[in-house]
Amino acid sequence: MAKNKQKGKKQQNVFRVANKQTKQKNKAKPVTSTLKHINKVKNEKVENLNKIFTEVQRDVRSVSKCTAPVPRKPTPVVREAPKESANVDGATQLFSQL
Repeated sequence: MAKNKQKGKKQQNVFRVANKQTKQKNKAKPVTSTLKHINKVKNEKVENLNKIFTEVQRDVRSVSKCTAPVPRKPTPVVREAPKESANVDGATQLFSQL
């Protein structure tokens, strides 16, 4: 008769206790501490690289000051005058034929 009845399972409580204390969830402290450590190491590396690059910039500036460029004399550009003057009348006739 009672074929649909499930064996072994209990019915859940309908009423819940209002003053029941629940466990508080703990924050992931190890993760934040490792992130702080990673950020600290990263910042130290960035500071070291900045120091190295500033030294390299100083070296480049000092080298560039020592080897000043030799002033070059501008080469004069010579243009040849056209041998024949432009035939404006002939050009206008040719355009008119088009």
